[in-house]
Amino acid sequence: MTSRPLEGIAVVSLATNLPGPAATAGLVRLGANVIKVEPPAGDAMSMAAPAYYGELAAGQEIVIADLKTTEGQEQLASRLDDADVLITSSRPSALTALGMSWSEIHERHPQLIQVAIVGYPGADAEVPGHDLTYQAANGTIDGRSLPRILVADLAGGERAAAAAMAGLIERGRTGAGSYVEVALSDVATDFSAPHRHGLTSPGGLLGGGIAQYNVYPSADGFVALAALESHFWAYLCEGLGVPADSSTEDLELIFAENTSSHWSDWARERDIPLVPCGSNL
Repeated sequence: MTSRPLEGIAVVSLATNLPGPAATAGLVRLGANVIKVEPPAGDAMSMAAPAYYGELAAGQEIVIADLKTTEGQEQLASRLDDADVLITSSRPSALTALGMSWSEIHERHPQLIQVAIVGYPGADAEVPGHDLTYQAANGTIDGRSLPRILVADLAGGERAAAAAMAGLIERGRTGAGSYVEVALSDVATDFSAPHRHGLTSPGGLLGGGIAQYNVYPSADGFVALAALESHFWAYLCEGLGVPADSSTEDLELIFAENTSSHWSDWARERDIPLVPCGSNL
């Protein structure tokens, strides 16, 4: 049976787009009761990727409220009276304009833990940005290639969920709510460390520098090989009938002789981590 350690914890989220919903989806999986408050125009994710929006919002109560009106603010305040965690993803000035600075929130709802997802930390929280700019600033984008994985957004959501849980533990000790800031630019910097330290940079150990961990053309696409451990590499070399000092160029010639599905089936039979990836057709 799946553990639900956050059973009985009430979360209110004002966060739209991706990081906030990713955070609340994780909290729901752990048993939290989440109310997502959306503006009258809704969450842009519901139009950009409806199915993904549905996945992230699953198990949550969606409430529409115009927080620029007195009625909307009163509606939110009533929800916060019984809430444990508030998740926001607006710039501090926008929250202040709504009468929702941390000092105001804490005065009205002293039990509340606010997890504020921002772009940049501290005094730079007003600086605009998105996953693309955070990744670009940390060197994890090559040329004009757009990232397929929104690392800062998704990892930021995970960090926000962890911050909420840490806030709950702290409140258990102190009895008071707290304010936690999660800066997506910091997340991008932390997750770029493998590249920054040369591990995944071109020619690095996990950046194409060794034959054991590489992507190879097949007859109809590509295969990804991750035989880092010595036993996996031994299985590969034995199965292919090649010496242990085989190079990337040696394996390229061999993998090009057959299809990706052939190599995938072949590797599974031999307990080798290899899967198809993409197509060159």
